[in-house]
Amino acid sequence: MATPAQSTGDTRLQSLINAVRAGDPRARELLIGHASNRVLVLTRRMFRGRPGLQRWEQTDDVFQNAMLRLHRALETTEVETVRHFFNLATIQIRRELIDLGRKHFGPHGIGRNHHTDHQPPDQAGGTLHALESEPSDLAEWTEFHERAQRMPNEEREVFDLLYYEGLSQDEAAAVLGVSVRTIRRRWNDAKFRLHGGLSDGSTDA
Repeated sequence: MATPAQSTGDTRLQSLINAVRAGDPRARELLIGHASNRVLVLTRRMFRGRPGLQRWEQTDDVFQNAMLRLHRALETTEVETVRHFFNLATIQIRRELIDLGRKHFGPHGIGRNHHTDHQPPDQAGGTLHALESEPSDLAEWTEFHERAQRMPNEEREVFDLLYYEGLSQDEAAAVLGVSVRTIRRRWNDAKFRLHGGLSDGSTDA
């Protein structure tokens, strides 16, 4: 059951969504602002401890690109509910993070032959399935986001809300209209599909 604070937050977001549908341009900017802090957290997390990558891409540039994607998406997609907004925002965030990884570590990526993490790419534990926490380099981050994108819908939606949007399990349950127990089960199933748990305590895992 949603707490009063959670219900108030959902109501505020729904009010913004209704204002966007009514043509209020400021409401769209406020919706984008709601997602902006989480985007910045996620992009900085990918670059954390990897100063060598800063010569290729500035974290703030990635953040701005993700915000531009979301702005365009809100201009072309009519968002009707809080759940719809979170889904749309997460899609844009994940696309930007995947594109970033492919740019640097795809077949012709500028970082493919310049592994900058402290751990060699072929060292034991360097592949996603062997990790017990978050990925350790940008190539693994790309695989991480791609695997998240390929999850079954129910698991992916829970994973998106908890990991990408930073909601608590109680908040995610309120958005999806399911029990916290269901959220917890889907979250655990999602982590299993990623072949390792996540270390982000903000998700109440």
